[in-house]
Amino acid sequence: MPPEPNTHTRLEILIDRHLIHRSSRMDQRLEEPRDCGAVFHFNEPWEGILSGYSTVIRDHETNDYKLYYRGLSDGALECRVGEVTCLALSNDGIHWHRPRLNLHAWDGDHHTNIILARDTPDSHNFTPFIDTRPGISPNQRYKALAGVAPIGLHAYGSSDGIHWRRLHDQAVIQQGMFDSQNVAFWSEHEQAYLCFMRTWTGKGFSGIRTISRSSSPDFIRWSRPRRMRFNRRPLEHLYTNQTQPYPGAPHLYVGIAARFMPDRQVLSRQQAQELNVDPEYYQDCSDVVLLSSRGGHYYERCIPEALLRPGIGLEHWVSRTNFPAHGLVPTGDRELSLYLNTHYAQPSAQLRRYAFTRDRLGYLEARHAIGEMITKPIAITPKSRLAINMATSAAGFLKVAVCDENEQILPGFGWQDSAELIGNELDRAVSWGPDPVQGQLGQCGQASIRLAFRCCDSRLYALSISDAPKCSYMPCL
Repeated sequence: MPPEPNTHTRLEILIDRHLIHRSSRMDQRLEEPRDCGAVFHFNEPWEGILSGYSTVIRDHETNDYKLYYRGLSDGALECRVGEVTCLALSNDGIHWHRPRLNLHAWDGDHHTNIILARDTPDSHNFTPFIDTRPGISPNQRYKALAGVAPIGLHAYGSSDGIHWRRLHDQAVIQQGMFDSQNVAFWSEHEQAYLCFMRTWTGKGFSGIRTISRSSSPDFIRWSRPRRMRFNRRPLEHLYTNQTQPYPGAPHLYVGIAARFMPDRQVLSRQQAQELNVDPEYYQDCSDVVLLSSRGGHYYERCIPEALLRPGIGLEHWVSRTNFPAHGLVPTGDRELSLYLNTHYAQPSAQLRRYAFTRDRLGYLEARHAIGEMITKPIAITPKSRLAINMATSAAGFLKVAVCDENEQILPGFGWQDSAELIGNELDRAVSWGPDPVQGQLGQCGQASIRLAFRCCDSRLYALSISDAPKCSYMPCL
């Protein structure tokens, strides 16, 4: 049966352990996104080999995609007068073009896509977002933060994402170094604006590059930044964090972060010269890791391995390449895309698209042996329905049972009442017994339940409960 109108659906993608009470013979893994190739080349005179700090936004009102990025024409180090902020447009997130905006000329050419110029250092890392706060003024529907120390981050607003103005004369966040991309969004989950920004563990630009968080009720008054914690894992240099609410699950923040390995050199000087790499940018390397948060000053990295590894070819192993753009956007009914700045500091500097199937960013996997997992308590209503995102082999299966809070299987919702679920589906409805209406999750007679999974040669990517209370999951203990 289709969900009734105006019901709330709680989506959980299995990239952290928040929902998992315990499991056995099941491994938690990341799905590696598909490389879809280069979609944009930074080859205009006002762009250049150090173009970067990209942001991709899907505007559902105008039904278009916007790509913002830094152009730096002279090939010198960042935070120079030559930095500009540029805009490209797309109808599908795949094919991009530069609009002729006639806002800022370059070397006598007025037909450029430059939206900010002569705004150093704000053009160094200008990072916009669409403000989804209810009742927001139309002339501030787009917002952005930009700037570096010692001045801090300036707040910007725009009605169309093209014409921008500062919202306050002074920097709105001043405690931090900000020498990276500093991202912000309206959190429906916390009812506040959040900013995840670059800080260092030492004084000034010393120690380890890390991430701090600040919050605001109005985008102007911000709390003092506090450093994020990483569930007892050793700190690594995180150059960008790119944190945002996961599409369809606003309670879960996902960071597609650049992990930076300073002085971990792969290229020799001669190889760098053959690639025509800027001499300042071949002695380090980087890849992409996944962060997640459910609010507060805490990231979880229960899967510490790389989400994306550098590609084949030495051009992917230079300093500050493989940096993810900010933004995780739909590019089809069954697809989400992320973007990487690759070939950094090289004449072939480009933006590359990677895609994964909807809600399949991570999974729990049982191989040849039968694995089991039981969830923490979940609040439901009498109308709640369960669907799962799953994939099995031809010989594999999943089964689901429903337990009370004490882990006792409920009558009519046990293993014998659950059909073997076989296939590769994004929204497989789950019911128990012969009657799919009476066998819905909400008919179990409980206000709070646990789900038990039994799996073999299968992957469980996500689950969703329609008509779930908005605060359906109990706090972590």
